[in-house]
Amino acid sequence: MSKPLILVTNDDGIVSKGIRILVDIMAKFGEVLVVAPDSPQSGMGHAITVGNTLRLYKTKVFNGIESYQCSGTPVDCVKLAKHHILTDRTPDLLVSGINHGTNTSISIVYSGTMAAALEGAIDDIPAIGFSLCDYAADADFSHTLKYVESITRQVLEKGLPTGIALNVNMPAIHKGPIKGVKVCRQAHARWKEAFDERVDPYGGKYFWMAGDFHYLDNGEDNDVWAIKNNYITIVPTQADMTAHKVILELKDKLE
Repeated sequence: MSKPLILVTNDDGIVSKGIRILVDIMAKFGEVLVVAPDSPQSGMGHAITVGNTLRLYKTKVFNGIESYQCSGTPVDCVKLAKHHILTDRTPDLLVSGINHGTNTSISIVYSGTMAAALEGAIDDIPAIGFSLCDYAADADFSHTLKYVESITRQVLEKGLPTGIALNVNMPAIHKGPIKGVKVCRQAHARWKEAFDERVDPYGGKYFWMAGDFHYLDNGEDNDVWAIKNNYITIVPTQADMTAHKVILELKDKLE
């Protein structure tokens, strides 16, 4: 049997440490194709390029691995891989990351890492987004490698339900030994933004966004609680954003 084809992308850019580590791991499992942004694209969510040109260049960033850098967003990368590079093949797995920084709770809405994974799931490609809760460019991933391998192996062997992408978050190494893996739900939380008004050297005003994470959950079955308690979290996600539980309630009120 031929080796599985694994598409790798990210939102931190093609030269980030996280994607280099992910490519090395995926090469143990099958044939790897990398299509990733040519510059950092964090916070782009599910954005696509519709009003500007998209550029795609073959690179030699990864020795012996077919790889391309794209001028667009993470989702652009996945779309170009599917429709331009892989004209006669479908990936057996799409992996995105390893992201430098957390994508727990509401952060998934803004995450380019998870948007790329969900783009794969939309086309029924099993997909995983991996994130390390450490924003440092030289973050230490060594304690996570066996977990990335194990989760990848399980998905390749057993598959995922149609349309599902896994949101995997891993604690930083300085938090201590990892206690295990928990499949859980997305925590109820939000970001409370603040905008710092500044002046550039030419006298023009600009704004720099900051904010605080507000954890509004009391449960112990969610990803934020589990990360704080040093577990790796796996949250199954999907593109369907329908609030199914309120459909009947709204039918009574609005129809």
